[in-house]
Amino acid sequence: MSEPKMSSGRMPGKIPAILPILVLLVIMITNYVLGWGQDPHIPVLIACVVAMIVGRVYGFTYKEMLAGALSAVSQSLEAIIIILCVGCLIGSFEWSGAIPAVVYYGLKIIAPGMFLPLACILCSIVGIALGSAWTVTATLGIAFMSIGATMGLNPALVAGMILSGACTGDKLSPLSDSTNLAAGTAQTGLFDHVRAMMTTTLPSLCIAIILYAIISIKATGDYDPEVANGLSNAIVEHYDFMHPVLLIPFIAIFVVAILKVPALPGILLLSGLGGVFAVIFQHANFSDLITMWHYGYEAETGNELCDSLLNKGGMDSMLWTNNLVIIAVGFGGILQTIRAVESILGGLIHKVRTVFQLVLVTIITGMFCITTMCDQYLGLIIPAAMYKDKYDEMGLGRNMLSRTMEDGGTLWSPLVPWSSCGAYHSNILGVSTLAYLPFCFMNLINPVFALVTSAMKVNIFWADGSRTDFTGKLRKGDPAGAPDDAHEIAMKALAKIREENGEE
Repeated sequence: MSEPKMSSGRMPGKIPAILPILVLLVIMITNYVLGWGQDPHIPVLIACVVAMIVGRVYGFTYKEMLAGALSAVSQSLEAIIIILCVGCLIGSFEWSGAIPAVVYYGLKIIAPGMFLPLACILCSIVGIALGSAWTVTATLGIAFMSIGATMGLNPALVAGMILSGACTGDKLSPLSDSTNLAAGTAQTGLFDHVRAMMTTTLPSLCIAIILYAIISIKATGDYDPEVANGLSNAIVEHYDFMHPVLLIPFIAIFVVAILKVPALPGILLLSGLGGVFAVIFQHANFSDLITMWHYGYEAETGNELCDSLLNKGGMDSMLWTNNLVIIAVGFGGILQTIRAVESILGGLIHKVRTVFQLVLVTIITGMFCITTMCDQYLGLIIPAAMYKDKYDEMGLGRNMLSRTMEDGGTLWSPLVPWSSCGAYHSNILGVSTLAYLPFCFMNLINPVFALVTSAMKVNIFWADGSRTDFTGKLRKGDPAGAPDDAHEIAMKALAKIREENGEE
């Protein structure tokens, strides 16, 4: 997201700046409390109108604000197109029998008592390979939701587990756009960034897996195999061909990742492969291919659970999500143009005196930007622009900044109902964002873990490459990438800090 251009407008005061956000939150909270069941599209649109009124009062022209909204949407066009193509991927994987095959063989292999932790680990591995939580949700996520249903598990719990694993993989993957964006905006090396993230992400994931294991053992105590058998029989009876060979499209996901195929071509290739499998093994014709890519798969098996598994996908099914993405990202563009976030949070940095306070402010800013501006990328870009100089002034490594941005940004995005990520995952998994939020253990634990460790003055990366480990000892390492002038400032600040503390 580019910096807002100079204009005749002036920065609004804190109360006017927060007014559009309050309007959105009041409508959405009221909707949830009173159970209106309304979609977030119109509330976000109303908030856009309020933001433009505030901007106009403070001297911003309609053209400037419209340009800000359109610029934000323009920079999200690839994501919008990817969402549409994910619909094609789901439709082809359903029609070919690939997703049902995962369910069918998964029910035979995975013991109910270990389903949640094993599925979470698998989602993490696939997420690292793909660099995309969205694709994990659209493939393994759909399959695991059905498997969880046969075990009598709360759908919100299963959805939270899927997202915990998928977001972990996305966060750690060098192929992920958010990972690359965080490193780029913090101006540090990609693998310096990944190395720093592992120190908060992996411990948080381990805690989440332990929690899922405990819940899985207790929750499946009354497991009824008849539900699983009924689903398995319905799948076998419905498809012309059900064989392990149908798992090949999932193996192809790893091949696409290894070859480093960009996201959009990769999804289209996998959608095409699903179509080929549908023709060869399920006797689909060319007309069926067009239908599966456009409208998804439709089936009436007589088994309600099986029908809920199969009747998914298609480009048309993603329009609800994309409509919200366009409006929400436009809202974020307007807020950025009128400098609302700068007005609300800009003064925080002057009160920061410790590493813990800096980490706290960075995480809060990332979460605030995603919650109010409805865009994951802004949750990474804005904190980097606002706080990178402060990290230098405190002698910290730039990978400490990039790590903290992702701890509070990437993992928060799927938990906001009106954000692009929240809307997407909710639509794909068929569970409301606020329902699965309490069960996204990884997403909730990670920022808390980052804050606790920084408060304890451990797990801190310094400008010279050293790291204060979990025992409080200083471990030497190579300096993380940073601009030369910024690195020089950080090194001088670090030397002064250590001199004042009597350290060598």
